[in-house]
Amino acid sequence: MATVSFTQMKHGSHQDYVMLQALEHSFYTKTAQRLHDELERQGQDSLDGYLISRLEHGLQAATRAWRDGANDDWVVAALLHDIGDGLAPQNHDRMAAEIIRPFVSEEVTWVIEHHGAFQMIYYAHHLTGWNPNERDQYSDHLYYQTAVDFCERWDQNCFDPSYDSQQLDFFVPFLERVFARKAYAAEFIKPCNSQGLPQALPTS
Repeated sequence: MATVSFTQMKHGSHQDYVMLQALEHSFYTKTAQRLHDELERQGQDSLDGYLISRLEHGLQAATRAWRDGANDDWVVAALLHDIGDGLAPQNHDRMAAEIIRPFVSEEVTWVIEHHGAFQMIYYAHHLTGWNPNERDQYSDHLYYQTAVDFCERWDQNCFDPSYDSQQLDFFVPFLERVFARKAYAAEFIKPCNSQGLPQALPTS
């Protein structure tokens, strides 16, 4: 395998960085697979105490989003929204947001980045010193209601061992489509006048 000539970056040559750029491009194309693998790991190694694994929680969230007619951005965001729980449990929401930020709309990223604060409305009153109204600081934000709706429809209700969620492989094409996009392409990440979540589809 070819390697660079330097031990300090400032000493690298043009050829070194051209080679690295090519290798990095190949590496980037496997992002969806690495995310799949991390989600799969969360099926075996996740927070104790819940009725389901963190993988199943993400699958339920993504399945609910998909069944509501959400686009790829929202389905992938729902799938990945807690992927940071293992490595960054105190700021998992921000970690998940940084993973998707180069590839999805500003609204989707903002909601995932702040969903931890919005979830507190459901449980923080049970814990000493916690503020269930943490989300109120964002009440004037354009995406506030979208975050409220995300947590209500695709997060807080996704801990049900009897829910018929799609399997992880079902979502592989969603991951591949989103992470094949050019990073920070304006057509994908541009700010928007909030459209909110899609209306929930009627159930049969």
